[in-house]
Amino acid sequence: MTFGLVNVPVKVYSATEDHDVSLHQVHNKDGGRIRYQRICEIDGEVVPFQDIDKAYDDGEKTVVLTKDDLASLPSEKSREIDVVEFVPSEQVDLLLLDKAYYLEPDSASPKAYVLLRKTLEQTDRTAIVQFSLRQKTRLAALRVRGDVLVLQTLLWADEVREASFASLDEPVRITAKELELSASLVDSFASDFEPEDFSDDYQAELRTLIDAKLEKGDALDTAETFGEHEEEEGGGEVIDLMAALRASVERSRAARSGGAKGDAEKPADKPAAKKPAAKKPAAKKKTAKAS
Repeated sequence: MTFGLVNVPVKVYSATEDHDVSLHQVHNKDGGRIRYQRICEIDGEVVPFQDIDKAYDDGEKTVVLTKDDLASLPSEKSREIDVVEFVPSEQVDLLLLDKAYYLEPDSASPKAYVLLRKTLEQTDRTAIVQFSLRQKTRLAALRVRGDVLVLQTLLWADEVREASFASLDEPVRITAKELELSASLVDSFASDFEPEDFSDDYQAELRTLIDAKLEKGDALDTAETFGEHEEEEGGGEVIDLMAALRASVERSRAARSGGAKGDAEKPADKPAAKKPAAKKPAAKKKTAKAS
């Protein structure tokens, strides 16, 4: 990685992984595995992946691009991650964020790495970098996460669609009371974001279903496995916004009040500092950085 005349040798590791249960397709009649094959339209033969090249078709002519052709591009030959500018962190639109990578120091001394990390922390800036990866020029944000530099690829500006909805063209009048109730509802749900407090319910239920079917086969009663869940009322379009806001605030207050009473009767697993009123300015700043 380079910025100015400073070189920071690094190794790149994927920072995320997919936790979804791996499924494949089968014929529902006999359970036979469904596979996809690369078949040539001319001779009907299955083509090995190593014998496949890419091509561009303009409607009249087709240009075949071999692996050597693509490898000859100047940007593809470069192994450098070039810092092009340092921008205020709040200017990086979250909508642009894509895949994240951890950067590890790759030299006898990590001094240049640590210097860059501390500089980003002190200036509260994010480095915008460019590099090539898998036959594509990438734009990315270089930021700090704990003691590690994180490279997060960004979508290009023309890859983000403009949002224009006719339903928002008409003027909408919001009363002071509606805004007050809405703010009160937000405050009743206010908390610090702790990612580990959330779980992927669908994947957990899918694993439960798979384990149950492995044990009982097709005779499985899913209602018995998961229990009957009635749909909550109140879905659909809100007719009386004020009534819905008031009811929501009252329900949230009642739930919190009941939870607080229950906590008083038993030792708490966590400190009670997660109430909105106990938030400190420093905690908000830390959360903003983590975003």
